[in-house]
Amino acid sequence: MDYLLFIAGFFLVIYGANFLVDGAAAAAKKLHVSSLIIGLTIVAFGTSAPELVVTVLASLNGNNDIAFGNVVGSNILNVLLILGVAALLSPLTVHKNTVWKEIPLALLAALLVFLLGSDVLIDPAYLSQSIPKSSALPTAGILSRIDGWVLICFFMVFLYYAFATARQGIEEGVNTDTDEVATLTAKKSALYILFGLTGLIVGGRWIVNGSIQLSALMGLSEKFVGLTIVSLGTSLPELATTVVAARKQQSDIAIGNVVGSNIFNTFLILGAGAITNPIAVNSFGQVDTLVNIGSSILLFSLLFVGRKHAIGRYEGVVFLLSYVVYMAYLLYRE
Repeated sequence: MDYLLFIAGFFLVIYGANFLVDGAAAAAKKLHVSSLIIGLTIVAFGTSAPELVVTVLASLNGNNDIAFGNVVGSNILNVLLILGVAALLSPLTVHKNTVWKEIPLALLAALLVFLLGSDVLIDPAYLSQSIPKSSALPTAGILSRIDGWVLICFFMVFLYYAFATARQGIEEGVNTDTDEVATLTAKKSALYILFGLTGLIVGGRWIVNGSIQLSALMGLSEKFVGLTIVSLGTSLPELATTVVAARKQQSDIAIGNVVGSNIFNTFLILGAGAITNPIAVNSFGQVDTLVNIGSSILLFSLLFVGRKHAIGRYEGVVFLLSYVVYMAYLLYRE
């Protein structure tokens, strides 16, 4: 039964996000909110809703390893696994200047998490505070509420940049897909929003509780479950979107979806989790942040610095092999 609830939780969260997005977008359209705002807020939130709900609920329950592992694990999976699979389907090349500019920001986000979570390197006395820990491993640092607000501030800067860039694109006559918003009655929109929020909250709780029980039954750490199973489940919307975009040879959408998701995950979701409840980061967690930085540097070197600004099938294989090696490392350290 625990396994069934755990699996059902992912379906509830994903479908709940879809219902919430459709209902909120339709309601916003009725209130004459521009498609630009709908696209950059409601629709963008939809793909990140699973990670947000799971991370905040896990943080609220004091399950630091699940909260932190879900975000970092999702970021690593997005780059190495999802882009690796997408590159095998069709070589990915950056064409739009917008996506190209966001890649360094994703790298900055990865570096910032490492720095904020490395209190022991900056001020060892800071760790003497009475902060609940989720494991017996040495604590490398704590993502405090102040750190959470720092991440949220970076997210607001990113959101302002995204609004400005999107508005410039509209002024230049660039068409957007956000005009295709379903027309729903006010009652139906309210029901969609209600069902969506219910699915997100209930599904999120099932995932968090199921993760704890799964780790206990299988003798695995909560961090391992968060970095692997939970991160894969919450990244299913990104996986589906990126694979479909790659098959249609829409490279900018495929890459932009992953880069944007990683920025959202780090600045908004991890920030919200830290504000909800300070997140203790142990020594293994710091290793995972270094892997996150490494995958971001790999993406940066190929798409931002590289001459071709592309991820070919050969690079896709390298990405996938790197993810396999990382999974093997996680199993080894268990």
